[in-house]
Amino acid sequence: MFEVGDNIVYPMHGAGIIEAIEEKEISGEKQQYYVISMSVSNMQLMIPESKILRSNLRPVTDIAALKSLIHHFEHGLSESDRSLSWKQRYKVNTDKIKTGKIQEGAEVVRDLKRMKKEKALNSSEKKLFDNAYELLISELKLINGITENQIKSFS
Repeated sequence: MFEVGDNIVYPMHGAGIIEAIEEKEISGEKQQYYVISMSVSNMQLMIPESKILRSNLRPVTDIAALKSLIHHFEHGLSESDRSLSWKQRYKVNTDKIKTGKIQEGAEVVRDLKRMKKEKALNSSEKKLFDNAYELLISELKLINGITENQIKSFS
């Protein structure tokens, strides 16, 4: 499925690189583990091979998908419903980030960025915005062929 050296995205943790695939014995059970070095937090994760599919781990987006994403980011309509309370909006946005999909994470950044221009975000939404932005940028930095200007278009 994944190989050593692959750039990946792990939902809620950001982008990273598969450093190794090792066999470990934990609680008397031998399993293969993916050892992943995360760029955002400078930490290393070990995910059992048996849980990779459920973890929503995915390859880093390619440059073609990124171009579509940039257009949607700059010109797309805000999908956040202003009639929702901030708590409901926070849950919707958190659920989007948990999917691990770059499109959903970018929507959270875009929508909260637009709201931030209108009025100050509360501390929970500001923290969510900062986290979503950091996760998005961590992936953008690992996409082959992306320019610094394209990354800056998200700020």
